[in-house]
Amino acid sequence: MGGAVSAGEDNDDLIDNLKEAYYIRTDLVERAFRAIDRADYYLDEYRDNAYKDLAWRHGNIHLSAPCIYSEVMEALELHPGLSFLNLGSGTGYLSTMVGLILGPFGVNHGIELHADVIEYAYQKLDSFIKTSDSFDKFEFCEPSFVVGNCLEIPPESRHYDRVYCGAGVQKEHEEYMKNLLKVGGILVMPLEEKLTKIVRTGLSSWETKKIISVSFAPLVLPKHSPKSKPKMAPLPKYEVRTLQELARICIRHTLRVTTDGGDGQARGRGSSFSVGRGLAAAGLHKYGPRFKRRRVHRRHCNTLMLATRQVVAGGGMAPEAEERDEEEEEEEKETGELLRPQPAVNILRERILGLPLPEPLKMYLLYYREK
Repeated sequence: MGGAVSAGEDNDDLIDNLKEAYYIRTDLVERAFRAIDRADYYLDEYRDNAYKDLAWRHGNIHLSAPCIYSEVMEALELHPGLSFLNLGSGTGYLSTMVGLILGPFGVNHGIELHADVIEYAYQKLDSFIKTSDSFDKFEFCEPSFVVGNCLEIPPESRHYDRVYCGAGVQKEHEEYMKNLLKVGGILVMPLEEKLTKIVRTGLSSWETKKIISVSFAPLVLPKHSPKSKPKMAPLPKYEVRTLQELARICIRHTLRVTTDGGDGQARGRGSSFSVGRGLAAAGLHKYGPRFKRRRVHRRHCNTLMLATRQVVAGGGMAPEAEERDEEEEEEEKETGELLRPQPAVNILRERILGLPLPEPLKMYLLYYREK
């Protein structure tokens, strides 16, 4: 399933295409998609295909098409503080994007059938935390994954605000999936070749909406003999945060949303832990780490005039913009290569490193990142 939008040159191009096709419709979902490069979840030899709107599989590792993930994210109606369960969590790409929205006081759990995929997902999660600037621009709910079959979850397990299943659900398992939800919760899953959104409106009442046609591999049924007891797959435990962790979250939040404007006054101080708050005051792109890229300027030319081997476009760009383009072209001629993207400054990291604190404490505030 996929191919609904054209391929992009990079992650931002892919998101632009998904927005243009109206798969991404809200700012919150757009921020999450821009913050995580889809190619980081591919094996290196397949990265060239990462920005195509196509599913990808290699062995047990699987990623759905970007248009599917965007429809799922929109249908889940996420906001900070919710609990989320990902059935068939795979590489952790979706769970990580969800974690950027849930914030530090949400719950982010996943269950995956294959142990090697769980190991791959934790490698990608560790890389995101240690190397991605996006981690410092969001309040993050770190996902936890366990190995098991999602059809063997103990009946006494907790219920969740949001549930997503990444495999085709047979009609006989629909009730099982619905009972994983809290009242008021939302379940999104492929059901009878349709991506389906189900809202639990009461203890025994539901609202169902078909979103788009999809083609998913079916759920893998549990394997056990009739005489043996079913093997249960316990979900991750819910752990109350320590006082130390709460202090780190609070300090990072304060540093993130407070910016000195040069007059000694604090800027952007808020009372709630909201996604991306204060980033505009800090001079950051509101959708996370966006790179400055040279784009093709589309101009309507009223007249073209040739003069001294130069083409002058009438009714086009402003003189200042044309001068900037000429300067860039001169720089390219001198260096012999195209201008490279310049990453945005990580304001939070700079502020933490500038604090008069012992190095171990700075590293803890940077969430155990390696220097």
